[in-house]
Amino acid sequence: MNFELNASMMCANFGNLEKEVRELEAAGIDSFHIDIMDGRFVPNFAMSLGDMAYIARATEKPLDVHLMIEHPYNRIDLFLRNLRKGDTVYIHPEAEYHPSTTLQMIIDAGMVPGIAINPGTSVETVFEMLRIVDKVLVMSVNPGNAGQMYRPYVGQKIDRLLSLKDEMGFELYWDGACGLDKISEFAPKGIKGFVLGTTVLFGKNRPYGDILKELREIKLGDN
Repeated sequence: MNFELNASMMCANFGNLEKEVRELEAAGIDSFHIDIMDGRFVPNFAMSLGDMAYIARATEKPLDVHLMIEHPYNRIDLFLRNLRKGDTVYIHPEAEYHPSTTLQMIIDAGMVPGIAINPGTSVETVFEMLRIVDKVLVMSVNPGNAGQMYRPYVGQKIDRLLSLKDEMGFELYWDGACGLDKISEFAPKGIKGFVLGTTVLFGKNRPYGDILKELREIKLGDN
């Protein structure tokens, strides 16, 4: 079974970001996940527009840009002009007055449109947008900080989304507290990709290639 493994770059060593990108590329990472935080929509600041633009220039791998910012419509052009066609841009519907308008701008720029759903956001509140987007990023923890605990009730939401994805034409991705156990359980159910941070990938004093190889070879649970 094939599933995508995406590196959460807010967890990388910024003392040598170029080295991190090269080593992750060589290890076989599928994409680079870029968390942009404004200190308002979430209580933290993370990666910058400059960090995102550098990684976009440094690799040919796809970027997944996760905008955890208020009213992304007001500044979406700054991000789109520094990305490549085919990169993904996620917005949080709660952060925007008219999220469908922002998603259309992402589509018109040739990017992949996505929404990110917080643990406390119900499927019903984003139901209509599921027909617009290509990707849905399910947050299994509250956004804003790495290393948080998994919210078990998110599993029921994932089951609901999995039942809708084929009909509505989107793929489902997991973000937050993702380890071997979550991949083993949820990849067979239909989760397309997993964002990897400090739980399993970064700060382990092991080669990235060894970690990614183990993840791709884990025994998957039953559907």
